[in-house]
Amino acid sequence: MQVILQFLPNFMLVFCRITAFFVVVPIFSSRGVPVQFKVGIAFFVSLLIFLSLGEQQAIEVDGDYVLSIIKETLLGLLIGFVAYLFFTVVQIAGSFIDMQLGFGIANVIDPMTGAQSPIFGNFKFILAMLLFLSINGHHYLLLAIMKSYEWAPLDHDLFLHIQSGNLADFLIHTLSSVFYLAFQMAAPLIVSLFLVDVSLGILARTVPQLNIFVVGIPIKIIIGLLILSIIIPSFLFLFQDLFKTMFEAIHQILLRIQK
Repeated sequence: MQVILQFLPNFMLVFCRITAFFVVVPIFSSRGVPVQFKVGIAFFVSLLIFLSLGEQQAIEVDGDYVLSIIKETLLGLLIGFVAYLFFTVVQIAGSFIDMQLGFGIANVIDPMTGAQSPIFGNFKFILAMLLFLSINGHHYLLLAIMKSYEWAPLDHDLFLHIQSGNLADFLIHTLSSVFYLAFQMAAPLIVSLFLVDVSLGILARTVPQLNIFVVGIPIKIIIGLLILSIIIPSFLFLFQDLFKTMFEAIHQILLRIQK
């Protein structure tokens, strides 16, 4: 019991990082996952990590310990947020498509956040989540947070990197990459629907008596759904590249913290 109490502060620091990670990381942070499961898996993953750290010095509970709790919580949130950013790519791409198809006025409930999301964004998100689970991506996320202690041990200095602006530059660059990937994912449909708009504009000039608003919206929806059905197989390669970029970003942020 004395040994447990001596190293309990160390375990609580590990538990803070893992719990914060599960709060925002994709799949595990979904509203469909019970809270009891989140707390339970965070506890057991923390226990495994704590036992695998080997010999370590017991941390005293003082003023610096409070700062260590904040650092560990921020680091867990940061790693999970970077992973979550790349899952928002599919929803942003869906928003671009919905605006072109006219579905922007209709939203559905996002199963991860419980907020409203675009129809095609939700559709693509479900496809991405199923593909992510099929390639055991959730296992790689657990491996990433466990390996984070090799790059950023409990005595890391996260505040110094935040003060230097290193992490802020990385997040801004990652956010710009997310919008670029989202536009790439939505580009085929956006370009096709733009050509449809041009064709409808020419048709409206040549046949003025035709009500282009009544005819144009169903045509855009039909053509958009046909193009979507054609390019759905290519989503497999797009999502694989997206997940690869996501894990590279997690690796890069851990490298920046290590430096």
